[in-house]
Amino acid sequence: MMRHPCGDGQSASQLTSNYELVSMDESQHGDASFWSNPYKFYEDGFCCVLHRVFQEESTKVGINIGICVVLFSLYSILRKQPSNITVYFGRKIASRKLKHCETFCFDRFVPSPSWIVKAWETTEEEILALDGLDSVVFLRIIIFSIRVFSIAAITCLFLVLPVNYYGQETTHKLIPSESLDVFSIENIKENSKWLCAHCIALYVICCSACVLLYFEYLSISRMRLIYITGAQMNPTYFTVLVRSIPWSPDESYSETVRKFFTNYHASGYLSHQMIYRSGTVQKLLSDAEKMYNMMKENSVEMHCQKFKGGCFCAGPTNSFAILPSVNDSVTDKNLYGDMDMLAGEKECSAAFVFFKTRYAALMAATALQSANPMSWATDLAPAPHDVYWSNLSIPYRQLWIRKIGTLVAATAFMLVFLLPVTLVQSMTQLEQLQQAFPFLKGLLKKKYMSELVTGYLPSVILILFMYLVPPTMMSFSALEGSISRSGRKRSACLKVLYFTIWNVFFVNVFTGSILRTLNVFFSVKDIPATFGKAVPAQASFFLTYVLSSGWASLSCEVMQLFPLTCNLIRRWILRIKSEPLFETLSFPYHTEVPRILLFGFLGFTCCILAPLITPFLLFYFFLAYLVYKNQILNVYVSKYESGGQFWPIAHNTTIFAMVVAQIIALGVFGLKESPVASGFTIPLIIGTLLFHEYCRQRFGPIFKNTAAEVLIEMDRKDEQCGRLEEMYKKLRTAYCQFTLLAKQDTSTSGCSSNHNNENSIIDTESAKPGKPLEVHGLWNPPFHLDDMGDLGVPTLTNK
Repeated sequence: MMRHPCGDGQSASQLTSNYELVSMDESQHGDASFWSNPYKFYEDGFCCVLHRVFQEESTKVGINIGICVVLFSLYSILRKQPSNITVYFGRKIASRKLKHCETFCFDRFVPSPSWIVKAWETTEEEILALDGLDSVVFLRIIIFSIRVFSIAAITCLFLVLPVNYYGQETTHKLIPSESLDVFSIENIKENSKWLCAHCIALYVICCSACVLLYFEYLSISRMRLIYITGAQMNPTYFTVLVRSIPWSPDESYSETVRKFFTNYHASGYLSHQMIYRSGTVQKLLSDAEKMYNMMKENSVEMHCQKFKGGCFCAGPTNSFAILPSVNDSVTDKNLYGDMDMLAGEKECSAAFVFFKTRYAALMAATALQSANPMSWATDLAPAPHDVYWSNLSIPYRQLWIRKIGTLVAATAFMLVFLLPVTLVQSMTQLEQLQQAFPFLKGLLKKKYMSELVTGYLPSVILILFMYLVPPTMMSFSALEGSISRSGRKRSACLKVLYFTIWNVFFVNVFTGSILRTLNVFFSVKDIPATFGKAVPAQASFFLTYVLSSGWASLSCEVMQLFPLTCNLIRRWILRIKSEPLFETLSFPYHTEVPRILLFGFLGFTCCILAPLITPFLLFYFFLAYLVYKNQILNVYVSKYESGGQFWPIAHNTTIFAMVVAQIIALGVFGLKESPVASGFTIPLIIGTLLFHEYCRQRFGPIFKNTAAEVLIEMDRKDEQCGRLEEMYKKLRTAYCQFTLLAKQDTSTSGCSSNHNNENSIIDTESAKPGKPLEVHGLWNPPFHLDDMGDLGVPTLTNK
């Protein structure tokens, strides 16, 4: 059993003598002294190593642990309060599966870990059925991180850490009195043969990561195949988006499309639907939604029936009464006639073209349709709920200019952001702060304040500035001209990822001016040595960043601080008792995927340099797994799917992190004059790049295209089962841009048919200007319902 050296009643001098070790010449036994008694270090010193971490970083660790404990405890209480159901149970409200009451119950005010147990017990199959493949892929990224950093933690703590500690010819004090620098690679003396231990650890971590990456890529590729074959009635595989249709003065765009595809795709062409510039019609629909909201606020009240006696928080409650709506005036056919006439005047050079088979649609989408590549541009259409309608009317010839413009804007934003990062780095230097602000000298002499200002405050300031990045990058991605909402979010995810890695890692490593940071990459031959010198010096900052940005961000995520604050202001300051207009949230992949990958990047680059970062990272990933699983189960609703497209981003980022870690190790080994370790690192870099190329050739096309044999087999099954005619009827109303009411009777063609459906719902995200329109039922309440069936228009009332 491990024994704490400070708790056996020994005197300080006896303890000091236990840890005194004067390293001698390597030809004798200096570097081998640890291995002469390896159990001594772990038996008497390992607990004190961790104790020293908390002693030196006491302010940072204490504040973050305090924030996490308080927020997680508050969450376990606030989630039980009926007034917060719209904050913490959006998914269950959307699916009408939530039961609650406002009866006083003592258990409602006691913190409990029930949500952790529920998140832990939920299986991957349940997540897949509940929220789709993207959620499973996101959790797989976290699981992969847990696995690889478990291996890294074991390897680094039990192999690299003791080598770092005994790496210098010095007398070691009591371990709790040591500086954290003695546990990093900086403590290894030059030309030490024990640098091979770091090389071995690097091989173990990188090889383990490659093996895990391969099997994860293989597994997710199979999931994607199941996702494609399981969506038998998905209209996207029958639909092609055609843009840059040539204009003709003698005929409309619609007639041009019909003639072209009848002539060149006669065997597979079924029909088409034009796309319109939707500004005026979109405004009409937005005004209609505002009118409905005003009517709802003035006429609807919702409350729970209170039970007398006992404490039964999950008992039966007042249910939502479903009343028929009266919208005869809205279904006047003259309204639709006017809208169709208005839309006809604003036809744009884009259309959805429907084909008889999936294979015919695939061939039309991938083939070059014209000798002029800027005409008749084709792509497979997104899913109906995934279409980003406002971008479909953008002229195709503008897209390349938009992409260049957004690239320049994003790069400029990254460079401008160097100003706050430089400010943050200047705050970490106590001497610079005292020179810049002389009136703070007396305050900064206090140990607690100096640790707070130089250690914790810079990370908090950097985090606050980072909150500006996701919405900015989302705007840039929208300006690029993405045709789907999932594509826009994926593009924003990449931009945020590049931005965070650049500013959090590279800029903080090469602190100074913009020119100094950029000059590092202009001298290619000096990059390994520069990395090897700069990264170990910043290891303490990255450890603090994991604590402040990692642990605290998870507690803020589970608390849902912004929706909670809005809800509290509405109820207790504005005194509005009626239930607010509810809209479910979609998972913010563009912010959370980059955050997870950033911490993985920091783990790979710092694990052999500063092994003490690995336990903190491992705890972060364990906590992230539970928190995000809980959010998927209760808060977020998947409104569209990308089919697992976030995994290639995770794979490429992991490979990049490993290569950067290997280059850093190569630079460190060169500075430490270890030719053996340097020589063995070069084949590892080459092997990692070859592995990446193999995965790119083996799995990459699966996530870019759909295999022809898969689509042909699906077509044959549909033909044998007689499902094709049903699919053709569904295609007529699948991509309706302006239709107000849903169509259940698809026997008539066109998007203006069957406007009298009473059993429909509304997608609130679609009803906003500039967002894809998918409105069903003008006067229906804006709830995002999952598989509610024929319920009519739900109206809240008191029983």
